[in-house]
Amino acid sequence: MTAEFPGGPTGRGPGRTPFWDLLDDPARATLRRAGRPAEYAAREELLRQDDLTDHLLVVGRGCVKVTTVSAAGYQAVLALRNPGDLLGEQAGLDGGPRSATLTAVTPVRALVIPAAAFRSAVRDHPVITGAVHQVLSARLRDADRQRTSAGADPLASRLAGLLLDLAATHGRRHASGTMEIGLPLSQDDFAGLILGSRRTVSRLLEQWRADGWVSTGRTHLTIDNPDALKRVREGGPAAGTG
Repeated sequence: MTAEFPGGPTGRGPGRTPFWDLLDDPARATLRRAGRPAEYAAREELLRQDDLTDHLLVVGRGCVKVTTVSAAGYQAVLALRNPGDLLGEQAGLDGGPRSATLTAVTPVRALVIPAAAFRSAVRDHPVITGAVHQVLSARLRDADRQRTSAGADPLASRLAGLLLDLAATHGRRHASGTMEIGLPLSQDDFAGLILGSRRTVSRLLEQWRADGWVSTGRTHLTIDNPDALKRVREGGPAAGTG
């Protein structure tokens, strides 16, 4: 790969350590040789639910949305994946059908690794096994934490926390102190990521716009009052005087 997959870590911000950063230099070099770079346009699918492909991917640049569709046709947003993250590992390791659809939120560059080549790299570099286990454990903990939050925390608190997390990971801070989230996420996406309803998310965003806490555009959201959202995240009131 090119600069998106340097010899060292990806340089991600604070938070969960991505798969690529858990590897040593020899393991990264082996995976770069085993894979091929691929480019995906925004809204293009990287993997489709129920497909029988078995390759894995490592994100080098961009953001990927993970969704699943139930038998009744309901689409749930499970997660967002970022540079350094491992994708498609479940089907890549057990040979079963894909459990989710992966869609590029922004233009994405990824390293595509055939399952057989990945397994060979694992045999030569035990650090890869440890990294996979750590990633899977972290995702289980994230899922448990999300379910617990959905049952215990007000939806306003969860939405405020999500927006602040997105700003920390994908945002751009302006001189005025506002934080712009450049990801083209919909209100349905926000609702799915916090296990809430689109109607409630829409109502909260409308309220926060009126309070001057956020402003929205067609493909972006700007946090105009981060301190207000931090108070909501910690359980404070969802509306205020600004």
